[in-house]
Parts: sequence; structure tokens; C-alpha cells
Amino acid sequence: MTLAQHEARLAHDLDCLGFGGADWTRTDAPDDQHIHDVVIVGGGQSGLGAAFGLLRERISNILVLDENPAGQEGPWDSYARMMTLRTPKHLTAIDYGIPALTFRAYWEAMHGPQGWAAIDKIPRRDWMDYLRWYRRVLRLPVRNDSRVTLVEPVRRGLFRLSLADGETLLARKVVMATGIQGGGQWQMPAMVTKLPDHLYAHTSQAIDFDALAGRRIAILGGGASAFDNAQHALSLGAGEVHVFVRRQQLPTVNPIRFLEANGVIPRFPALADEAKYRMMKNFFERNQPPTNDTFARAASHPGFHLHLGSPWLDVAEAGDGVDVITPQGRQRFDFLILSTGLATDPALRPELRPVAAGIARWSDRFAPQDRDAVLDAHPYLGTGFQLLPRTPQDEDALHGLFAFNYSGLINFGLSASAISGLKHALPRLVQGVADQLFLDDQGAILADYFAYAEPEFSAQLPTPRATPTEAAA
Repeated sequence: MTLAQHEARLAHDLDCLGFGGADWTRTDAPDDQHIHDVVIVGGGQSGLGAAFGLLRERISNILVLDENPAGQEGPWDSYARMMTLRTPKHLTAIDYGIPALTFRAYWEAMHGPQGWAAIDKIPRRDWMDYLRWYRRVLRLPVRNDSRVTLVEPVRRGLFRLSLADGETLLARKVVMATGIQGGGQWQMPAMVTKLPDHLYAHTSQAIDFDALAGRRIAILGGGASAFDNAQHALSLGAGEVHVFVRRQQLPTVNPIRFLEANGVIPRFPALADEAKYRMMKNFFERNQPPTNDTFARAASHPGFHLHLGSPWLDVAEAGDGVDVITPQGRQRFDFLILSTGLATDPALRPELRPVAAGIARWSDRFAPQDRDAVLDAHPYLGTGFQLLPRTPQDEDALHGLFAFNYSGLINFGLSASAISGLKHALPRLVQGVADQLFLDDQGAILADYFAYAEPEFSAQLPTPRATPTEAAA
């Protein structure tokens, strides 16, 4: 089977499922002003999956905005530097149960069943190619090079989105499908940010690894991305890469594997808040270990060095490089890479500044005995990923705003921004958005229903025949 033949099969499957059709929403706007039913901010895997889900619900007055050039959405061709995805290859994500839309079917159309059997995990760049194909074959309405700078409530159920180029758009619903960093921001130690910019970078940033060939690099962090960047730098010719880890031992247990295998991911939202809070507190404490193949790839280079029990106490500019001070002493490097995670808090998102103060956090809705400031800063979301108000006075400004990014972790566990959770999270989001649109329009829809009088039965009734008695008379 060729890819073209596979696409024909997918088109037939969608036709069999009744994909398409007239919208049912009731969006009215002045002639000179278009109002989108939904604008999705972010054109990566979450945004694409959300767009297709809404189209399946016959909500087509939508637009996906992404700040990156076409084909460069998400992390996969930018700051993701692993060789393969970490997620087991058999898990599905954005296909909505349509076999022809899965990565496996896409892969087998080009490489056959034997090709699928031959790969252990999905290659990272091939996953990005799949996302490009998914967008193309489903004709999703994505506009690139469109960075949203502000999401501002106009009135209940209507938002104005300001773009970096000065354009503004109106939307009834806004879905922030902004990825792992979309609920806050990447964080770096203050002792590092005092250095000149050319001496350091976060793993989420663009890094010119070619310019670091033959140089000494120090990486701070013991999570998976630290080792992704270590093997990547060494493979491109870095002289030495030293990974510094605060812990005395690397984590060996990946809690995500338990969540995937034991039915937790689809049913996590059913847990009580107390159980959610305890599980996610434990999840953050465990950290995610590097994959065996990534660590082995880094360790195979003679220039790889691992320093356990070595937090950075301070850094100092020294000549053309940087001195890193740890409990084990002082070492000089040419460049620093920070794999130090992110902080989640709506107040950290500049585009949400008009509404951030009114967004409910976990600290507002749940009071555990053992509080955790990291968890408490996460937004407390509604059942469809909608942002909820801190007070009744904040409700109108937030009505229609959805956080489909990593900030939903405490409410929904692995969901948005996690490949293993998208299968279950996307239908929940789509239902939440569609239900809100329906309830907002219910007055007009019910009025149309009660006025509905279009005849369906049009057959001519037979002329009644006279009875014998009537004929005799």
C-alpha cells in the first residue's frame, strides 16, 4: 500500500463516519467583524487534535494559531533532542479511535507491517512528519507565524486576541493548547541568569551545538532532557559534557509506566482531590529517569562525565568561560546548559495578564494538611479543562477560556501535552467546548426547535372509499 492509497482509505473511513456537515452553532456578528466559535492557540499535537475533534462535532468556524513557521510547530524539530519518543509505540494519541489515522497505520503505509515490527520506539523526527501529514490530510485550519500576545475578555463569552503583528481576532472560546511550557515558564537559577547570555541556555532554547564542537559543556539536571542534550552535544562533536545531578543516585523507576499500564490515565479525573494531590506530589518528587538507550548513547562517548551528589552552589564568569562550584570543587567550562524544569502558574503567562488574578488555583479550592507550593500554583480546572473563577465576580471574564496544556496535570494527570494521555484528554476537552457553545446558544436553539414546522411526511393519502350503505343511499 502506498501513502496515497492509505489516504484514500482514510477519506473513505471519515465519510463512513459522517465527518463534515453543516455547523449547528449560532454565531452572529456584524458584517465587518468575524467572530470565531473557537480559536486554538498552539498548532502542535494538542492543538491539531483539538481542531479535528471540534470538526468531528460539526464546529468548523475555528482557527488554529501557531507562532512558528509551517511544519515547525511544537518541540520535535526544535528543542526536543532525543532520538526517539519516550512513549511506548503501541499507545495511540490523536486518532480518536480511527485506525487509519494512527501513527502505526501511517507508518505501515510507507514501511509495511515488517517496518512497524522493526522499530522499538517511534523516531522523533518521524513523529513530526506524522503531525505534518495529520494536518495536511485533515485540512486543518492552521495559521502560522501568528504569535498571540494577549487574550482579553470583551464581555461574557467573547475574547479579543491580539497578535504580535498588530492584528486582532474575536473568538467565543479560546483553547490554550500551548504545550508543556504553556501554563507557566521555564525556570533557571538566578545565579546563572546573572551571566552573559552567550555563556548559557536552557534546554528549551535553540542552541548552536556546531559552535560547541571540541568545547567543555556543563549540564545541570538529572531528568531525561539533561541526557537527551548530553548525547546530542557529544554526537555533534562536543569535547566533554559533564552532567551534574543533585541526587546521590539517578532515578530508576518511571512512574509513567505504571500510569499507562494500570488504567490510571483515563480514570485519574474520577479521583477525589485528596488522591489527585497526593499522587501528583509523589509524581514530581520521583522525577523521570533517562531512557536506557539515551543514557547508553551518552555514556558511550569518552567525553561523557556524570557527577552525582553535585548541586551547583554558584557559578562565576572566568575569562572566556564559566567556573561551576559544587561540593566537590570548582571546574571551568565553556558553556552551560540548564535542564531545570518549569514553573506552572497562570500569572507567569503574559497573554493571560488581563485575567490571571481571577483564575482559581489549587490553593483556592483544596487545603491539604501537607501543602505543596508547586502544586498549589496550578490552575484548578473544570471538567472540560475550562479555567474556573476565583470569585463569582471573575466568572464572566473567564467564561470560554480553556487550558489544554501541562497546567492541567493536577486535575487530570497525564493529559494535554502528554502523548500517552491525549487519547483520553482530547474527547473531554472537545465535549467541554462543544457543551459550552451549545448552552450559550440554547435560547436560540430552543426557540428554533419550538418554531420548527418543516414537513417530512409528504405522501398523498388515499381518497376514502364510500361504504356499501353510503353507495345505496
